[in-house]
Amino acid sequence: MANATALSLDTQRRFTIGFNEVLSFAYDSFCSNKLQFILTSLAMAVATASVILVATIGLTGKQYILRQLQSIGTNMIYADYQGGAQRIDSTPDPIMAEDVQAVREQVSSVVAASPTVNLGDRIDVGGGKQSDILVIGVDPEYLRVRNLKVLAGRFFDNEDSSGRNKVAVITEKLAQKLYGSTPVAVGHIIKLSGGLPFTIVGVFKESVDTFGQSEIQEDTMLIPYTVSRFFKPTAMVNEIYISVATAQDVVPATAAIKRVLQSRHRPESVYSVQNLNQLLTVAGKIADALTLILMLVAFVTLLVSGIGIMNIMLATVTSRIREIGIRKAIGATNRAIRFQFLAEAILISLAGGVVGIVVGLAIPWSVRFFTDYRVPVSGLSAIIAIVVSSIVGIIFGTVPATRASQLDPVESLRHE
Repeated sequence: MANATALSLDTQRRFTIGFNEVLSFAYDSFCSNKLQFILTSLAMAVATASVILVATIGLTGKQYILRQLQSIGTNMIYADYQGGAQRIDSTPDPIMAEDVQAVREQVSSVVAASPTVNLGDRIDVGGGKQSDILVIGVDPEYLRVRNLKVLAGRFFDNEDSSGRNKVAVITEKLAQKLYGSTPVAVGHIIKLSGGLPFTIVGVFKESVDTFGQSEIQEDTMLIPYTVSRFFKPTAMVNEIYISVATAQDVVPATAAIKRVLQSRHRPESVYSVQNLNQLLTVAGKIADALTLILMLVAFVTLLVSGIGIMNIMLATVTSRIREIGIRKAIGATNRAIRFQFLAEAILISLAGGVVGIVVGLAIPWSVRFFTDYRVPVSGLSAIIAIVVSSIVGIIFGTVPATRASQLDPVESLRHE
C-alpha cells in the first residue's frame, strides 16, 4: 500500500515537472518568435473583441426596441368590439361609456382608463381650402395611458371634461401645418365643419413615432369625451385604453377586463382585449435571432484566426525540425513534443483572447463612463469568447503538434 502511494506521488511529481517544462518551452518559443506570434495573436484579439462587441450591439438594439415599444403606453391594455360570434345579422353590441367605469371599479389594478370616439371632420386651413382631420374624444386620463408628451400649453383636465368646455389639443404636425410652429398654435380657435369652435390649449406628440399605425394620425385633434357626445347619438365608444399599476399586472388585468366586458353584454358578442406583451415578446425574439446571426459571423472570424494559428505553427514546426530531432535524441517522447507545440498554439490563442476581451469590454464600459448611455455589457459573451478561443487553439494547434511529434529523430537531425 505504501509502495503504491509513493508511486502515485512520484507520478504526480513527474507530471508536474513535465507540465511546467512544456509551459516553459512554449513561453521561450513565444519570446523567440515575438513578431510572428504577436501578429497571429492580434488576429485572435480582433476576432474575440468582435464577438463581445456584437453581443453588446445586439443587446443594445434589443433594449432600444423594447423601450420604444414600451413608450407607446405605460403598461397599456386596449379593448374594442369585434362583432357577433354566432349570428352575422345580430344587433351590434359595442362597448359603451358605462363599460369604462365598470372596468375602473371592478379591476383593482387599473390606474387610468379612457374611452375613445373617432370623429372625422374638416377644418379651414386658409386660402379657402379645407383639410380632413381626425377628431378623437377622450378622457383626461388618456394622457397618462398613452404616455403622450405635451410640447406646448396643457392637456385638458377633469374640469374641462365635466364643464364640457370646447377645448382641444392637437398634434405637433397639425400645429406646424396650420400655424407654422408649436407654441404659436396655443390659444388659436379651430372651427369644425359644423361651425363649433374649439380653443387650442395644447400641442402634443406620441412618445415614440408610430408612423400613423396607432389610433393617432398626423392630423389629429383630441377633445373631451363629454364634448364628443354632441356628435354621437349614443354612448358607444370605439376603443378603451387602460393603464395598470405594474408590468406584472398586465396579463391578469387583460383577462379580468375581458371578463368584465363579456359579463355586461350578450354572450355571442366578441370583444378583443390585448396588450403589448405579445408584441414585446416577438420583438425580443427577433432581436435575439439577429444577435445570434451576427454572433455566428463573428465566430467565423475566430475560425479564420484559428487557421492563421495553424499556418504559423506549421511554419514553426518546419523551422524547428532539427531542434525536435535533438529533443527526441536526448529522450523527449512524442507526447512531450505534441504537448509542447499544442501549448504554444493555446498560448497564442489565449493571449489574443485575453487582449480581445479587454478591448471588447473596455469600449462599452467607456461609453457608460463618459456618456449617459447605459450600454449593456455581457459578461457571458466574454466567457464564451475565452472558451471558444481556447478551443480554437486546441483544434487548430493539434495538426502542427501531431506533425511535430511524428517526425523521425534521425531524419530530423540531418535537417539543415
